[in-house]
Parts: sequence; C-alpha cells; structure tokens
Amino acid sequence: MSIAEPATERLDHEATEVGSVFVSNYPPYSFWVESLVPRAHEALAGTPDGDVSLGLYLHIPFCRKRCKFCYFRVLTDKNSQQIRQYIDAVSAEVELYSQQPALQGRNLRFIYFGGGTPSYISADQLLELVSNIKRSFSWDSAEEVAFECEPGTLTRTKLEAIKEVGVTRLSLGIESFDDEILRENGRAHVSNEIYRVRPWIEEIGFEQLNIDLIAGMVGETEQSWRDSVRKAIDYDPDSVTIYQMELPFNTVYSKDVLGGSTELRFASWSEKRAWHGWAIEELEAAGFERWSAYVMLKRRSERPTNFVYADSLWHGADMIGVGVSSFSHVGSVHFQNADRWDDYLRLVGGGELPIHRAFVTDEDERRTRELILQLKTGRVSLDYFRDKFHVELRETYEPALEALRGQGMLEIDESEIRVSPEGLLRVDQLLPEFYDEKYRSARYT
Repeated sequence: MSIAEPATERLDHEATEVGSVFVSNYPPYSFWVESLVPRAHEALAGTPDGDVSLGLYLHIPFCRKRCKFCYFRVLTDKNSQQIRQYIDAVSAEVELYSQQPALQGRNLRFIYFGGGTPSYISADQLLELVSNIKRSFSWDSAEEVAFECEPGTLTRTKLEAIKEVGVTRLSLGIESFDDEILRENGRAHVSNEIYRVRPWIEEIGFEQLNIDLIAGMVGETEQSWRDSVRKAIDYDPDSVTIYQMELPFNTVYSKDVLGGSTELRFASWSEKRAWHGWAIEELEAAGFERWSAYVMLKRRSERPTNFVYADSLWHGADMIGVGVSSFSHVGSVHFQNADRWDDYLRLVGGGELPIHRAFVTDEDERRTRELILQLKTGRVSLDYFRDKFHVELRETYEPALEALRGQGMLEIDESEIRVSPEGLLRVDQLLPEFYDEKYRSARYT
C-alpha cells in the first residue's frame, strides 16, 4: 500500500484522516535507507565536536497494553526474563557508543527515558540500567533527565527509585481524566490511578512535573475536554503538553478505518484546534505561559522549568538513541536502530551497533530542519540563523514566509519571525511550506 503522507502536503485537512501530521519529520522517514548506514558509522568514527550538545534517548518499549492511537514501537507480551535481556542489551549498546571516537570525552546535556512506558520496568531494573549507563557516559553535569510514566505502573517505591537516579522532569501520560474515554482509547490507567500517585510525587519532590493531554480522543466532547483541562489545572503540574489526536498509519484505529470501519467518529481539525485554543486560554488564566505550540509552563519563581531535551534538539544537538527502533543523529547523519526485537538483540549481542537505516543531510537541509523545529516555539531569531548558517531567512524562504504571513499565520520584523496564535494551533500543518520540492507528497509504504 502506498499512501500520500499528509505531513508533507500543502493541504488544509479538515477531517482527521489516516496519516500523521504531528509526527512529521524533516527529511521524511521514507527517504532513510539501509544503503546509507556506512555513513552513520563514518560520522561516529569522526572527530568529537565538543561545541555541539549531546543527549541520550533510551527507548523502553514495554507497556501494560497498546493504546488504540499509539504508533510507537511498543511491546505488551514480554516477561521479566525478556525485560532483563533487553536491559542488558541497552546497557551493551550504550557501551558500544561510548567507544565511538565522535562521542568520546563529551558529557551528556540531557537524558530522556521514552517509550513505550519507562515506568513499566521495576525499580531494581531501573537502578541497574542507570548504573550500567553511567559506567559508559557521565551525566553528572546533565541539565535535564526526563522520564515518561503511565500512572498505573507507579508505586511510591518506584518513584523513589526514579528520583534516586537523577530524574528532574517526570512526565505523566494522563491524556484525559475521563474514565470512559480512557477505556475506549485503550489506555491502561483510569482516573483513580492518576490521583493515587499525586501525593507521592509531591512528597518525593521532583523538580518538574509534566502532564500530557490529547485533544480529540475518540468519545471526546467539548464538555468532557473542558472538564479534563480544568482537572489538569487543579492537578497543579509544572507544565502541560497538549497534543491533537491523529491517526498515524500503524495504529489500531487507523487499521480499523483502512479496513472499512464506519462506526468510529474522530473530531475534525477545526474542533481540535478550537478545544486546544480554549485550553491555552484557560491555562494562561491559571498562571501558565506558552513555551511552544504544545507546551504550557507554570510561572513559578521558586521552581523554574524548561524543556532542555526539545530546546537542544531544535537547535541542532547531537543525540544517541538506544533501544529497539530508536532514532539518532550525529553531525549531518540521521539513523535508526533495527525495529524488530530479535534483530536488535542479535546485533547488539554480536557486538554491533544495531543501525538499520540512515539519511545524510546537507547544510541546506540542516538549516531547514532547524527552522521547521524552531517555528514550533512560536519565535525564530533571525540573528541565530545569520550567525550559524550565514543566511538571511527572509530571503532564503521568502515564498513560504510570505504565503504564511499573507494568511495571518506569521509576523516578521528585523529581528525575528513570530507565529500567530492561530498559526501555533495548526503549526504542523504549516511546516510543509518549507519542505524541499523533492520531499513534498512523500509516500508512506
């Protein structure tokens, strides 16, 4: 099956169709190929660049169950022995990376535990994994250690272990406070588990608590969304990340739609934008301020918060992704690990980096990538691009910038590009304006 990828089209979709927008990547993943894997090894064998930030992403793929909207590489059928085998493999992969010349002597600026569900593994497994990693890379000077959690997998003991390993930002995948919506969409937790963990989080004292919400989950109404947003504010997090429901190709819901199901109703993009916009207004009234198109930060003078992981990547940091199907980039080369369990374990067990496909970017593509990512913050410094890439953005991207300014999506002056509030609500649908012609209408196969 070959289907146009909405993320690369210049179309204003109204219906929520099968195909991803938010998870778009530049350059698109369909251009990454196995034949370029040697270039990834060349990049890793190069000279370390201490002026470029370095981060580590750890993919923990295990979940209690698969959400019907989930497109990540997750596994729900692994026992404790297999999880132990995986932790050993991830530890070995990190050690292999520590031996690469391009990474030697570089400290980690950020560490991100993503999934899947990092909080699925036991406290002992987590402590062992972190101990192994720290033998390969120092993260004593890391500015941020982020850790994703599903509320139902947390105990006080596990939270204490998460704090002990140095986690600074705990991120709860709440998505909704409505039990019926959570069950319909396949979430493993319900609201009583959301509230059960809150006192423990407060008592243990994490620097930052983030919670995720998704606008437009199946079964959502305007009233249920408003109730969830108000409950999110009452939950008193340091930040709230708001996504808009999508239908990437490999989800349960997408397969139902492609199979001919007509029973499911998905909120339209105009509905989701309206709900998202209302949430922004409510959060601003409650003392939050906008950090990006999706993230609202609580104004707390006694506990400043930030998103070092995103900020670093959006400004060209290197990142090593370990674990099955993880993504990395070093210098000009992007690459991905083997996406099958057996292949990943076999390659790492044989002492090989499990790199499965790669893509090499030129300077124009690296500049475009950073512009696309930084537009998600709502503000782009023209001086930053003058200093780093020696270009004037207003000239280099004049057709795209003028088209979006004419639609009221952007404002431009001598110092910066600003995305309007309406533009931020649909920012991912604006970004294809900046894609090179060869990447537009990329195909998902």
